Amino acid sequence: MPRLLDTLALFGIAGTLLVAFYYQFALGELPCPLCALQRVGFIVAGVGLVLNLRSGYSPAHYGLVLLTSVAAGAASLRQIALHVIPGSGSYGSALFGFHFYTWALVGYGALVVYVGIALVVEGNRPARDLAHDAARGRGALAAFACWLFVALAAMNMLAFAVECGLGPCPDNPTGYLWWPRSG
Repeated sequence: MPRLLDTLALFGIAGTLLVAFYYQFALGELPCPLCALQRVGFIVAGVGLVLNLRSGYSPAHYGLVLLTSVAAGAASLRQIALHVIPGSGSYGSALFGFHFYTWALVGYGALVVYVGIALVVEGNRPARDLAHDAARGRGALAAFACWLFVALAAMNMLAFAVECGLGPCPDNPTGYLWWPRSG
């Protein structure tokens, strides 16, 4: 069961990255530096889940997810603080009434709760049960989640390079640095 939950959590992160891509490429909303940092946070958290699925459960893998979620959640809080004052504006579109940086904070909070529960539940299981779960975690669904996540992570890194080049991203991006402008 823990492998299935790690797989579902990884699909959740992949879904988050897909929605961000949709808004970036279909709606033309380029990520700001804090937005990019939050995406990278989801990518690093996903790496911890991939490690669990591919090489077996480890509290260190969950620790990576936990520390990343706290750090990237702080970036989300920072962006919320920048836009919470009336008249200060916001960045990007809203989805179901909340901006993506607010949804990112919710996602990181969910990851923190999930990891806490997983550590409590799996920390009390015998090692032979964990090894058996790790072997089952290498099934087709887990493999698909891992490959989908890796592909999305690579595409995000490429998109950041095209948008920002090798330097810092602009505060309010208006176009891609390494992409020819049309018109």
